[in-house]
Amino acid sequence: MKHLLRRLGLLFACFGLIISAAHAAEIYPSKPIKIIVPFPPGGGADTLIRLISPTLGELWKQSVIIENRPGASGAIGAELVAQAPADGYTLLVIANSLTINAKLRTNLPYDSLRAFEPVAQLVISPQVIAVQSVSPYKTLADLLRDAKAKPGALSYSTVGPATTQHIAGEALKRVTGADFTYAAFTGGGLAANAVSGGHVTMVLTNLNEVAGLLDSGKLRPLAVTTRDRLEALPQVPTVIELGYKDYEAVVWFALAAPAGTPANVIQKIADDLQATLMDPEIKQKLTGAGLYPSYLGPKALSAHIQQEYERYSRIIDEARIKLD
Repeated sequence: MKHLLRRLGLLFACFGLIISAAHAAEIYPSKPIKIIVPFPPGGGADTLIRLISPTLGELWKQSVIIENRPGASGAIGAELVAQAPADGYTLLVIANSLTINAKLRTNLPYDSLRAFEPVAQLVISPQVIAVQSVSPYKTLADLLRDAKAKPGALSYSTVGPATTQHIAGEALKRVTGADFTYAAFTGGGLAANAVSGGHVTMVLTNLNEVAGLLDSGKLRPLAVTTRDRLEALPQVPTVIELGYKDYEAVVWFALAAPAGTPANVIQKIADDLQATLMDPEIKQKLTGAGLYPSYLGPKALSAHIQQEYERYSRIIDEARIKLD
């Protein structure tokens, strides 16, 4: 009898927890939400969240607190969220770097691919391949032809080693057969300035990081890395158009929550994010900042993250990319 009562007590306790969790999800959110941006202020991830947070605050009728915790390619901020309560009140901006870290940073205090619940992909940030405006290379085909004829003589720069852009550069080499020497910098702006100054042949980086140099005529765009041409650069072809059908390289930004966050809370956040991205004013502001709305829900984002991990792992292994 005592055992039966104990079991019944445990059963009712479990039901109580389930009911409490469901009730909490129904009234979510009932307090401010913190969004950790694991990258420096002013970058694409930071710009994204600061543009959409006022609308989210109105939808949720709660404050949205943005906290920048940069470092270790996003790993410092990610660790904070991995350790946060799984209640939907602490969210993390994730990007391609999550999957790159899963491959290269094997000593992290959390499992990059299992410590978070994917919520929604929000935008992509296109990459641009550009050269100095006085460069003899008028097209990407010209540049690739010379890079094949003179292995290692031409160089390319990106935001930094073992980044999305670095891996995109190595993928370009493998798809095209061209041979460039990699020149690492500590920011997209520095990488672009090195090209405009004539110190490096080509830059591959985010559109928003070279927009000013393109507008001023100091850089000449040769190609974009998206599947389709960009509204901002309608005359610039994609790499795919030039005959390399398997090449696409974009930075994507998404939101994630700690593993174990209730599914209905995840879906509530995802639905509100989708509604926010559909706002014409928000879309205009995002595209003006070089961020293109590209929504994926929780299940689609989860599959995308796995696919990205497998793709980046292949390129990293082939290029023998390692962290110093």
